[in-house]
Amino acid sequence: MKRRRFIQALAATPAAPALLAQAPPSPSVPKTIPNPGNDAPLLYAAPDAAAEPVLHFFTAQQFAALRKLSDLLNPPMNGAPGALEAKAPEFLDFLLSQSSADRQQLYRNGLDGLNAQARRRFTKPFADVDAGQAEMLLVPLREPWTYDAPADPVAAMLRAAKDDVRRATTNSPEWNLAATAGRTRGGGAGLYWLPVD
Repeated sequence: MKRRRFIQALAATPAAPALLAQAPPSPSVPKTIPNPGNDAPLLYAAPDAAAEPVLHFFTAQQFAALRKLSDLLNPPMNGAPGALEAKAPEFLDFLLSQSSADRQQLYRNGLDGLNAQARRRFTKPFADVDAGQAEMLLVPLREPWTYDAPADPVAAMLRAAKDDVRRATTNSPEWNLAATAGRTRGGGAGLYWLPVD
């Protein structure tokens, strides 16, 4: 079989120049050589930037409490965006809408409990308390970490939220843009995938 293909190719070789002469000339496109030293951070527009995002999982009060908690757990520092700038609460709302029932119950019970504690102690929801009052409500975060989760639903949620908010913030495109600002991209930096709309 290979010999037959070779003979066919050999027979077609004299016809190739005649066929190429008949083809119309392709327009020449000036080639640009990319300059890796001039890479600027890519800017993009997300649909959520144009309007308020739709809540997928939390109620309005739970989401307001999560936003306040996220801001307290991960504020902006040294030019790096905080949880609110990185849209960590919005991401967690989406993530929890797709999570297991146990994880969903952990956040629902914890945020409802946090709001109930704030109303009982300060007669306002957690989203409206000031930093000093919030510090009193977040005392369970000062407890030493143990392998077993706390029995208190608020303490268990605070423990999970602390890790989730930090991860959502540091894996956001806003954090990535701030980390690569003013520098050329190298070895793995700038590899953030945006969802297809």
